[in-house]
Amino acid sequence: MTTATSPAPVLSMTGVSKRFGAVQALKDVDFTVEAGEVVALVGDNGAGKSTLVKAIAGVYTPDEGEVVFAGSPVSITSPAQAQELGIATVFQDLALCDNLDVVSNLFLGSEVVRGRTLDEVTMEKESWRLLRELSAKIPSVRIPVASLSGGQRQTVAIARSLLGKPKVVMLDEPTAALGVAQTAEVLNLVERLRENGLGVILISHNMSDVMAVADRVVVLRLGRNNGEFRVSDTNVQEIIAAITGATTNAVSARAARKAPQEEQS
Repeated sequence: MTTATSPAPVLSMTGVSKRFGAVQALKDVDFTVEAGEVVALVGDNGAGKSTLVKAIAGVYTPDEGEVVFAGSPVSITSPAQAQELGIATVFQDLALCDNLDVVSNLFLGSEVVRGRTLDEVTMEKESWRLLRELSAKIPSVRIPVASLSGGQRQTVAIARSLLGKPKVVMLDEPTAALGVAQTAEVLNLVERLRENGLGVILISHNMSDVMAVADRVVVLRLGRNNGEFRVSDTNVQEIIAAITGATTNAVSARAARKAPQEEQS
């Protein structure tokens, strides 16, 4: 009889610590993400989320700990190295050029050249291929990014991250300041990334978004792991309790008061 084994994580971090002078930003943090999985990284302000994300992206080098990517131990010392490995990051500011069209934004810094001229035809075809892969709703790849909605701008930023054929994509607060329809559009993009077999790290304060698309939730508190939950087995109250470090809080207390009333009705 054979036993099924879970696939090895595409990214695994064990015992990661990072200090800035007297400030211990991360202490013995463990974090994993598998291919075709969405892992939400949550925590209060100052919990260490940004430091961990920047350690994955190569902005910071951990002081201690082991990082394994695609089955091999690695030391990520620069953003360029992270990209070469297959780690793409879409930061909250998106870093798009409003005056350029979609194609120019997608290929900015990595333009396709034929002879001494830009190969506009190849770049346009590749742009449409990436957008179709994400089931994106963008009317034209030749319109300025400034004319796009917030959800469409996120689409362009995510499509650009796929140019290097990454194995892991990190999305930093992708639905911040978006309306309901635009948020739904971005969450659909997250679903497409998972369906395409990528490991997705979603950094978000929005628990509704987390519960809608994440498979697992990893909670950081004061630079340490403070809980890991499968979305199918948890609820918002349990996650908030882990984030705040309290077994009871306003949300969980209100839910507890509401439960008996619903049973009586």
